[in-house]
Amino acid sequence: MNSNFSEASTYEAPSLTQDEIKKAQAGFITKVYSWMTLALVITGLVAIVTASTPSLLNAVLGNKIIFFGLIIGEFALVAYLTSAIKNMSASTAIALFIAYASFNGLTLSFIFLAYTAGSIASTFFVTAATFAAMSAYGYFTKQDLTKIGNLCFMALIGLVIASIVNLFFQNEMLYWIVTYAGVLIFVGLTAWDTQKLKRIAVEGNENSETGQKLSIIGALTLYLDFINLFLFLIRILGNRR
Repeated sequence: MNSNFSEASTYEAPSLTQDEIKKAQAGFITKVYSWMTLALVITGLVAIVTASTPSLLNAVLGNKIIFFGLIIGEFALVAYLTSAIKNMSASTAIALFIAYASFNGLTLSFIFLAYTAGSIASTFFVTAATFAAMSAYGYFTKQDLTKIGNLCFMALIGLVIASIVNLFFQNEMLYWIVTYAGVLIFVGLTAWDTQKLKRIAVEGNENSETGQKLSIIGALTLYLDFINLFLFLIRILGNRR
């Protein structure tokens, strides 16, 4: 899921010098990455605690109603946060963002049962390096990535449909096609989303409710890119138990 950003370009702000624009961009991206990092830490800690607590693990993964209820709840939470953020306070947006990261940690605890700790750690670092490289590309490139981003978003819709279809057919070839396509799609989305964040940096760098909410929605978008990239890479690089 990708959040929608304002398309207003910071380069058109006549009252700001280029140095002020660059400073605003750097400040806003720093805020976004700080929130995203916090969310990843929360998700990781919740997943580790859940995986190491048999009673909690059994409650989450041992009950299909609870597990799928959490997944549906996560989708609903993201949909609500992205669609209603204009009408909520910054503190509410922050609380929902942290709640989503926590719920995601509960459902992602299965990874520690399916893969070895070493392969999870190595895949995380590969994901972080790939994410950082593509985010840096999106931030510094002069090329407009809108066409690439739109193509990746349309491909993402096809990916979701193919994944749902394969839940019923369990076709191994389709599984690997979806996996490698997923890596490419989220690599492209990471660069595109970073470029969009750069364009709204001046507005988002303001010390206001609007600025806080823009940083949260930006962090959510990059967080989703990171998590999905990790989940597809773990299929390729992870060693199963």
